Amino acid sequence: ASGGPAGADIGSQKDRVVTEEEWLQKWEMGNIGFHKEQGHPLLRKYLDVLLNGRSGLRIFFPLCGKAVEMKWLADMGHSVVGVEVSEQALKEFFAEHGLSYCEEPVPEISGAKKLQSTSGNISLYCCSIYDLSSSIVGKFDGVWDRGALVAVNPCDRQRYASLMTILMKKNSSYLLVTVSYDPNKHKGPPFYVPESEIKTLFGNHCEIKCLQKVDDFSDKHRQWGLDYFLEVLYILKFVA
Repeated sequence: ASGGPAGADIGSQKDRVVTEEEWLQKWEMGNIGFHKEQGHPLLRKYLDVLLNGRSGLRIFFPLCGKAVEMKWLADMGHSVVGVEVSEQALKEFFAEHGLSYCEEPVPEISGAKKLQSTSGNISLYCCSIYDLSSSIVGKFDGVWDRGALVAVNPCDRQRYASLMTILMKKNSSYLLVTVSYDPNKHKGPPFYVPESEIKTLFGNHCEIKCLQKVDDFSDKHRQWGLDYFLEVLYILKFVA
């Protein structure tokens, strides 16, 4: 799709690549403006849509950073699995919530580690998301994807979506937050992902519904040269 109309939609961003080293550097430098100390209001607002009346779910946080919502959902009795390239981010998560954890290698992935809370309900993998498979992490009832798809290099989106599709159970729910702005005025990340592209990536596997668009414009976005910045929340239901 990157060469077709979707590629035209995202302007010059379609060729933009952010390396793993650059992401690690962001964490080292504390350049993590994407982290929300208080958690994300859209997850609180639409949690019922994600859970759909179910309890004790397995919930996946792709490119999780140190998202506070992982602790929040684990405290509700869900089992949380995250993946993140920055070991620093994962260690900060456990430290900031006062959680003890153990560390073990992941035999199937060279150099990868799994950091698991002593209580066992939070398992965070330190590796590239593309190294994961359902044989390693199992399948999920729910996904909270905020800052993940929009951080994936545009050329890798199809690969990312294919992996996510494989990791979803039947009747699972996927809450996806994207951002909308003029991609010719900011190179990303976060990258602009148009609705047409979400339909291309996931439309064959699930029902897609836009739940809300939120004006999230701030001084930061003005400094990027933008004149608008929206967060767009979707629910993807894997019915097949």
